[in-house]
Order: sequence, then structure tokens, then C-alpha cells
Amino acid sequence: MKPVRVGICGLGTVGGGTFNVLTRNADDIARRASRPIIVEQVGTRRDNPQCETAGVKVTRDVFEVARNPDVDVLVELIGGYDVARELVMTAIENGKHVVTANKALIAVHGNEIFQAAHEKGVIVAFEAAVAGGIPVIKSLREGLGANRIQWLAGIINGTGNYILTHMRDEGRAFDDVLAEAQALGYAEADPTFDVEGIDAAHKLTILASIAFGVPLQFDKAYTEGISRVTAEDVEQADQLGYIIKHLGLSKRTEKGLELRVHPTLIPKERLLASVHGVKNAIAVMGDAVGPTLYYGAGAGAEPTASAVVADLLDVARDITTEHHYRVPYLAFSGIDEADGSLPILPMEDIVTAYYLRLLAVDRPGVLARVATILSEQGISIEAIIQKEATEGELVPIILMTHRTREQNMNEAIRQLESLADIAGPVTRIRVEALDEQE
Repeated sequence: MKPVRVGICGLGTVGGGTFNVLTRNADDIARRASRPIIVEQVGTRRDNPQCETAGVKVTRDVFEVARNPDVDVLVELIGGYDVARELVMTAIENGKHVVTANKALIAVHGNEIFQAAHEKGVIVAFEAAVAGGIPVIKSLREGLGANRIQWLAGIINGTGNYILTHMRDEGRAFDDVLAEAQALGYAEADPTFDVEGIDAAHKLTILASIAFGVPLQFDKAYTEGISRVTAEDVEQADQLGYIIKHLGLSKRTEKGLELRVHPTLIPKERLLASVHGVKNAIAVMGDAVGPTLYYGAGAGAEPTASAVVADLLDVARDITTEHHYRVPYLAFSGIDEADGSLPILPMEDIVTAYYLRLLAVDRPGVLARVATILSEQGISIEAIIQKEATEGELVPIILMTHRTREQNMNEAIRQLESLADIAGPVTRIRVEALDEQE
């Protein structure tokens, strides 16, 4: 059959990995696609010494690739928002299919991109945008297509998971482990996207849209990072039978859809609690299949390239199929087919349990005042631990609560922090059971 000709834009870590996998495994890929997949052109600002591009057209202008009539599929691996959006829209306008690993692009501009692709009858594939080489998007969109998804929860940023893992295993502080992660190349020089949850929120937005049939709504995702998690919190959680993970979580409720990223205490016996280092994992609860778990490398040159090339295989198989009969990008036909009965809930309406840590002056009656404030907000205490006094006669108090509304907890924390006998801010970390019997 006629070869599928690919233009790769970006020859960095993932782009280089994609180029090398396509060339190294060309025969196996051709057998699986029933046609050759050939790199026709590469658009890159600089050469990659790991890639042998002799015999391949190379340009410094990625838009040349988007307009090249000999390119059937544009692979966007340059990252970012603005230039990537313009590049993808140009490729679509020129009738090209698109494969991308750009989670930020899909989370923020996906609705617009998919609409344009639908109108032109081309494919946009993005398996590599979430969790690297783990085929979770295809699993959600196709493998679990019979299920009404109840919730999904994911460790979907390897940098954050690496930091929390080493804080727990070695009792080290956040800043210390972050510096090590940067030295090892696991964290960027500016780690904000990773440690403050933005990267995970991009990925969660995409997963939730596919799982629950709603438009991409990144601007409504609640995002909180791990920079305020202390070694003391990690140790205390461990003693209580929990592990702190930076979790992306989306749940279907009677009132709407939860969409949130934040540090979370999860029970040690849950499968997600055993995911360590830079690995990613996503747990999905379907009404028919029950709990499923998708685990593996969430980043890296060839793990991510594995997902990019898998998308190219799908494109090669579907390229001659009328676009109305292809699997929809988000598992529903278009934005007008989205589930409008599932609004994204504001964080104030979320109901969950909480871990609280506060420093109190060591004098009679303080603990009673703390309990009274919580009680007045309808917050029930599950467990309370009073530690030995620190220097300055401050006593660390650890509280575990039953499930309560976030708005009530916000007001309780505001009142607690206003007490003269409470020193500094109150630490609050949400607790999720992730009950696999739900």
C-alpha cells in the first residue's frame, strides 16, 4: 500500500526518540500498519546528534513541514502553547493529520483544534500527551468504552512523584530532593509546571474529558502543588497508615464533576501507594469492569516515542477511512455532543476527608477551642494526636477528620489561624480512600 509520509517537528528528547524508533523498527511498524511509515521531513532548530538524518529533508522552519504537500502526517513535538497551536492549525488547514505529545496544547486549545480537524476530515492523535508510554487514552476511549466511569485518580507527574518518594524513603526536605531531581534531569531549571501541579492538571483535564464525555476545561481544574509538603507531614502520614502522593483526581457526583490536582493522603494498601520514583500510574473505576490500573514510564525519549508511533500506526490504518466512521478524539462525536449535565464543581463544593497539622501554645483549653471551631463547622474529628512540645513551648497537633465540605474546612482553618494560641499557618492535606469497592 502507499506509504504514509511523516513530518516531525521538534527533534529534542521525544522528537529524537520518535525518529529513532521509526527508523530502527521500520519493518515491524510497516507490518503492523500494513504500509510503510516513512519520515519525509524534519523541522528542527538544531540537529540531534543521536539521530542519523542523512537522506531526510531537514528544515529550520517547522511551518515548511506543515505546508509540505508530500507530508501526510505532522508530528508536533515542539511543546508550548502559541507556536504549537499555530503549527497544528496550519497543518490541519493544509489537510494533514496531526500527532502530538503536547498536553498543554490539547488541554488549553483542544476544543478548537478538534473542531477544525473535524471540519477538514483529518485525525488528531495525542496518546503521548498523557503518561508517556502508558496507553491510558486508548484504554479509556476504546477499551473501557462500555463503562460508565465513576472516578479516575492518577500519579501523572514523575517529577513530583520522585520528590515525594525520596522525602518518604530518606526523610529529606522538599528543597533538598528538588535540587537532586534537577541535577539528575528529572526536574527543569524552572520546576513550576511540575511541582505546582500545572503539568498534572493539563493531563487530568484530558483524561476527564475522555472518561466523562465533557469538553476540555483546563481553566476549571483546581491545582495545588507539593512545595509546602514537609518531611514531618510525610513521616506523620506514614505513621497513620497513609502515603502522600501528588494526585490528579476526577469523580462523577450527583452535583457534577470533580476536577482537582493536589497532595493527597492515600491508604498504604491501595495500588497507587506503591508507585514510586518517576513512574506514573492511573487508576480507573468503571461500573462494569471495576478497578483497573495503568502503570509505566510517564516520560522519557523512547517510552513517549512508543505512544507517538502507536498513534502513527492508528493514523496509517484509518487514513483511508471516512472521518465520520473513525473513533472520535474524546470518545464523543463533537463539542455539541458533550455531556452538559456534568458541570465542573468549584473546589468549595468538594467533599473529602482532611489531615490537619498545627502548632499550638502548650496551655490548657487550646485543644478544646480547636475542637469547638471544627464542630461549629460540622467537621467531625476521626483521630487526634498531640506531640511533645517543641522549642518555645509549641505543641504540634495532628488531626484527621471525617469527610466534610471544602468550604466548611476553609472557614474552620481561617478561624483556627486567627487564634492567638495557634502559631503560623495550618497545614491541610486532603485524604482519599480511593475505595476499589465503590
